[in-house]
Amino acid sequence: MRCGSWPNSMNKPTRVVVLGILWVLQLGLISNAWAQQCFADANQAYAYLITQQQSQQLAKQSVVINLNTAAEGELTQLIGIGSSKAQQIILYREAFGPFGSVDELAKVKGIGDKTVAKNRARMSVE
Repeated sequence: MRCGSWPNSMNKPTRVVVLGILWVLQLGLISNAWAQQCFADANQAYAYLITQQQSQQLAKQSVVINLNTAAEGELTQLIGIGSSKAQQIILYREAFGPFGSVDELAKVKGIGDKTVAKNRARMSVE
């Protein structure tokens, strides 16, 4: 079977799953590199997509975020930091100047020691 053709043996539920995956690819929610892969069945495609998503999440979690220069979008990548807390961090930074240490983050309203501890390895002030 060549990539892009439907095998006659593919049953309707499998075609629905494959079409669903193709629909997601068309939306651009999955990178073009994934769209270039060709799989014998939907289960292989699904397993590949899950593996790729997990790899992207691990890569995102390994990025160190500088509390003194990070924009709202970067700050929201930290565990327990949503948009409003990210804005609080930026406001604190603008009002009091750059953070002297990662521990100083706990001085920001709504952020406690537990949040700092969960993210310590992913934050810097340099």
